[in-house]
Amino acid sequence: MSFLYYLAMILFLLLTVVLCGTILIQESKSTGLGASFGGDSGDSVFGASTADVLKRFTAWLVLIFFVSCVVLSLWTESLGRVKMNNAPYIIEQGPN
Repeated sequence: MSFLYYLAMILFLLLTVVLCGTILIQESKSTGLGASFGGDSGDSVFGASTADVLKRFTAWLVLIFFVSCVVLSLWTESLGRVKMNNAPYIIEQGPN
């Protein structure tokens, strides 16, 4: 169980890096970081509609990011409850 959890966390971190890179590559109104990779918007791998492709790709990544945030949050909470239920009970004694 913990192997799958840590694998999901690693995939989530990879998703965040890809999402940040995708957001930074996009062309802003002032042609920000997207222009630093050379060429204008017409000279791109995806053709003239690069902005549309990147917007859709970013939207799908954001959707996957939000869903994985909720799933990992619930998974972490359930793991915490299981550990709490399996913990030995400690009876505190008052001052003697």
